[in-house]
Amino acid sequence: MRCPFCGDEESKVTDSRTVTENHSVRRRRECLKCLKRFTTFETIDLTLQVQKRDGRYEDFRRDKLLRGLEAACRHTRISHDQVHALADHISSDLMERQIREVKTSELGELVMKHLQGLDTIAYIRFACVYRRFKDVDELMDAIEHVNPKEQIGV
Repeated sequence: MRCPFCGDEESKVTDSRTVTENHSVRRRRECLKCLKRFTTFETIDLTLQVQKRDGRYEDFRRDKLLRGLEAACRHTRISHDQVHALADHISSDLMERQIREVKTSELGELVMKHLQGLDTIAYIRFACVYRRFKDVDELMDAIEHVNPKEQIGV
C-alpha cells in the first residue's frame, strides 16, 4: 500500500474493522517512512462477468443491479432498505455459485423470482424492461402468470 503523503510503499496496519454496510474492511495504517496515518478500505473483488444479449461481456456491478431494482420498486411498499438487502442477497447468491460468468437472462430470471415474492407491481415493472414486451397481450400474459386466479378483463 503506497502512502498518500510521501509515496513510500512500506506501512503497518494499526487497526482493522469490518464495515457491514458495504462488506468491506476498514484498515488504519501508518507509513513507516513519514509516520503519517491514513485509512484504506478493502472490498471483495467480484470477478463475475455478465454476458449481455449481444454476446459482449461486462463486469458484474452491484450498483447497476441496485439501480434496476430501485426503478422497479419505486412507489411500491418495498422500502429502500429492502431494496438494498435484495441487491445484497442476489449478489451473494451469485457469488455462492462460484461461477465466473452469468448470462443476463439468468440474472434477470433470478431478480424476477425474488421480486415476484415481494411485490407484484415491482415484478411487472422489472419484467416489462427485462422481457421487452412487444404488445399488451404479452404484458397481460405476464400479469396472469403472477396471479393466475385474478383474470383481468379488458
